[in-house]
Amino acid sequence: MAGAKNHDYHILPPSPWPLIGSMMSLVMATGGIMYMHQATAGGWVFLIGLAGVLFTMWGWWHQVIREAHAGDHTPVVQLHFRYGMILFIASEVMFFVGWFWAYFDFALFPTAMSIVDGQVERAAEGAAAIAAQWPPKGLEVINAFELPLLNTLILLTSGTTVTWAHHALIHNQRGGVKRGAWGLLGVGDRDAVLKGLWLTVALGVLFSGIQAYEYMHAPFPFKGNNYGAAFFMATGFHGFHVLIGTIFLIVCLIRAYKGDFTPKQHFGFEAAAWYWHFVDVVWLFLFVTIYVWGGWGAPVHGG
Repeated sequence: MAGAKNHDYHILPPSPWPLIGSMMSLVMATGGIMYMHQATAGGWVFLIGLAGVLFTMWGWWHQVIREAHAGDHTPVVQLHFRYGMILFIASEVMFFVGWFWAYFDFALFPTAMSIVDGQVERAAEGAAAIAAQWPPKGLEVINAFELPLLNTLILLTSGTTVTWAHHALIHNQRGGVKRGAWGLLGVGDRDAVLKGLWLTVALGVLFSGIQAYEYMHAPFPFKGNNYGAAFFMATGFHGFHVLIGTIFLIVCLIRAYKGDFTPKQHFGFEAAAWYWHFVDVVWLFLFVTIYVWGGWGAPVHGG
């Protein structure tokens, strides 16, 4: 029959979302630049663009979900989705390589420089020997074996709970509502998928809360020295990724309640699990590099 589909690939119909998304991204970037240059209404332009980008994300992914329910996501298409997710995570790895590179450069080759009001200033000649050390002399650091270690255990535990949920989904442990301690959440004895996702989301929120508390009580500021700038940029971007991953898992939790996932078709959940494991691994490197090795020998705040 002419025009009949005789292959496993998904030929996409025309969609408005790429055009809408690119236009809203331009509006958001323009608004951000206007805001940084203190232009009139720059903040409002940025918020309009951000709202448009979020609307595009919702509409575009909603369309992808409809395509999955329609049977367009064949095993070949799902394989290519996985290739795309692998490449995305690889790009995120390189993003963090940049921050680690900066941190190691500052730590291994400390200079007698400081940043004051956005300007790089070289220390006086007599103070050069004192200033050129890492962490900077007199700077107190966060105790790696208090809140950072607790957050490490929280993230490692969350990695096990999301893996539990994934394996439960593969084994179709996603039954209906049953009586039990989880009944108020609509989770029954067979709903290991929902239990694992609830626990993972709760641990992600707990991690973010502890890190916010740590930031509020940090003994060093963001500006003024390379240590503070490198610390907050590296750990802060990781915290942002934890926030995105938590939202990702919340969406998966909602979809799990709606019955969107099956043992053979659950790429959305799989992508969220991969992303969460990536977040876990990056934190392990941050904990060892910045908290333990980077603050070794420096006075500990509150110690």
